[in-house]
Amino acid sequence: MESHDSVSYLTQREAAEIDEILMGPLGFSVDQLMELAGLSVATSIAEVYKPSEHARVLTICGPGNNGGDGLVAARHLHHFGYKPYVCYPKRTAKPLYTGLVTQLESLSIPFLSVEDLKSDLSEDFDIVIDAMFGFSFHGAPRPPFDDLIQRLITSHNHEQAGQKKSVTVSIDIPSGWHVEEGDVDGKGIKPDMLVSLTAPKLCAKKFSGPHHFLGGRFVPPAIAEKYKLHLPPYPGTSMCVRIGKPPKVDISALRENYISPEFLEEQVDEDPIVQFRKWFDDALAAGLREPNAMALSTVGKDGKPSSRMVLLKGVDKDGFVWYTNYESQKAHELSENPHASILFFWDYLNRQVRVEGSVQKVSDEESEQYFHSRPRGSQIGALASKQSMVVPGRHVLLQEYKELEQKFADGGLVPKPKNWGGYRLTPQLFEFWQGQPSRLHDRLRYLPHEINGQRAWKVERLAP
Repeated sequence: MESHDSVSYLTQREAAEIDEILMGPLGFSVDQLMELAGLSVATSIAEVYKPSEHARVLTICGPGNNGGDGLVAARHLHHFGYKPYVCYPKRTAKPLYTGLVTQLESLSIPFLSVEDLKSDLSEDFDIVIDAMFGFSFHGAPRPPFDDLIQRLITSHNHEQAGQKKSVTVSIDIPSGWHVEEGDVDGKGIKPDMLVSLTAPKLCAKKFSGPHHFLGGRFVPPAIAEKYKLHLPPYPGTSMCVRIGKPPKVDISALRENYISPEFLEEQVDEDPIVQFRKWFDDALAAGLREPNAMALSTVGKDGKPSSRMVLLKGVDKDGFVWYTNYESQKAHELSENPHASILFFWDYLNRQVRVEGSVQKVSDEESEQYFHSRPRGSQIGALASKQSMVVPGRHVLLQEYKELEQKFADGGLVPKPKNWGGYRLTPQLFEFWQGQPSRLHDRLRYLPHEINGQRAWKVERLAP
């Protein structure tokens, strides 16, 4: 998170110069930059406003590059699961823009005229994207954009009156603002989100909404050095990064109304391991990050529980397997009390699975085989780390790792530490949970019982 003071801001002249350099000696085309900008806007919106709650998005596009960014954003939002609409009253005849329009029409995204829009945009739309004017705009907005800007201002006034309002997202510059001085008379658009592109413009210092993002992950070092730009690092593969202070949130007011298919007794498999595999496969198919991550809870002889995230490395009819250091805290607690609980949570699917049971070490052969299947760096890391022991600093770990890396530089076999191996939890209880509206969640519990001397599982529903 970068503060206002630590991020660089551009003047109008600097912003124009940077665009010229990007599209000149650095080889970018305007359509490349427009694509990256529009994708940045769409991902910023998706970071904050979920399509399940803010599906209907109106993009109001001006005739210039800012409008093109809006057209690209609308296309990406469609693919992200939103329902975009576009108002593009002063279309540009250049092939780049007509191509963007054709792309949207091929997706059956509706184009609305100014006359099609109600004076209160909040009646029909959850989000309105202001893509009318960018940093190169001069003078006062002309029709029909002066009227459209006024409608966005009216929407903000509804919020102050406690009425339902749509969210306003401005691209790079809130339309009608002075690029450097901001909302000069205090009567302009007050967006909820501002997505600055390349680097924030000076007027962004006057932005007081809850969500300020930076997009356009394409600034090369030559430009950053020439203009002495200090820009925040983008996380992972994201096309956007939050800048400024995050909004203050009342934790007690945070709530999600889950929407899921019904999860009924007659639908589940009689074998909970098979049912788990079905849900795990769904999590894999959904592309969730680390669907094998699970919270492992243990309790030692002192009766105090402890939890941590570990990675599932195997599941079969005998149970769930993970690997760790046998001298870690969890290992000591399991030696004192060989019972544990594991919990999987798959947010996107509104699902969690809880499993309780007894825990035993896996065989040395099984641990040895898995250890040598790991990346070589992880094998050396297991040798270097005396897990859960106090160390003076990170430098000690890095030094130990470096020495071991040199020791095994010849590519020879890295020996498995004697105090490293796997555990298997043998299930004695399963609970499958699926979120539902109004907190009437589905909870199906599997408990073992005997039928004609054979072990089987009984399924029962628990009140949420």
